Amino acid sequence: MTLDDAQTILALTHCSDQYERALAENDVAALDALFWQGPQTVRYGVGENLYGAEEIAAFRRNRTGGSPPRTMLRRAITPIGTQAGVVSLEFRRIGSTRTGRQMQTWINTPDGWKILAAHVSIMAEQPETERPTL
Repeated sequence: MTLDDAQTILALTHCSDQYERALAENDVAALDALFWQGPQTVRYGVGENLYGAEEIAAFRRNRTGGSPPRTMLRRAITPIGTQAGVVSLEFRRIGSTRTGRQMQTWINTPDGWKILAAHVSIMAEQPETERPTL
């Protein structure tokens, strides 16, 4: 197993970019299509725990206005062979000083790359002296 397959990194970078674009545009259909459509899919959000593709889709449909706008600060892509990988991302919501974190586990399916598990969290406010330089 390799943790640095270049083709897998390219594929996951493209998928992550698609996800970020769909999130910014509140394209619910595109977001739903990026998740594995099964009961095994899990998404832990900032204020919700969602189990299965149906719960995730219902959350997106009922979220007025979509996700707050954000800026990506850092992204690490780790392939696990050529059939799975993890995208770890730090972000900052516009107008906030708090750092958000997002991790997604992607799997390569016959229908393309899909998110099988995701976790989003927001860090506690840091004193000015502890904030990382951007």
